[in-house]
Amino acid sequence: VQFVPSGGGMVQPGGSLRLSCTASGFPFYNYILSWRRQAPGKESEWVASVNDGGSRTFYADFVKGRFTISRDNDKSTMTLQMNDLEPDDTALYYCGRPNPYGSGYKDKDGEWAQGVQVTVSS
Repeated sequence: VQFVPSGGGMVQPGGSLRLSCTASGFPFYNYILSWRRQAPGKESEWVASVNDGGSRTFYADFVKGRFTISRDNDKSTMTLQMNDLEPDDTALYYCGRPNPYGSGYKDKDGEWAQGVQVTVSS
């Protein structure tokens, strides 16, 4: 199982960034996928998830209305469009799949890509 991330960077408050991940090594279309993040000195936290078909999405309250998760099963890719970014969104962001036999789509146990840095600062 492999996830290769792209995107990230630095943006001013109110700006936008788009993160993407390309997956391989497993039947992509069969799994719920998620984004998590970890800010310096804090535990990792769940951000968003999308079901296997892409028809249902789930968001943490702190990103609802600002972030959009999506997937393309034909290309084995997933994205996180982040709008109206805030300084508190500064973190390492991880794409991946939560453990399908674990506690659900918010589960931090699973396979995760190397994190990409998102910095929101003026």
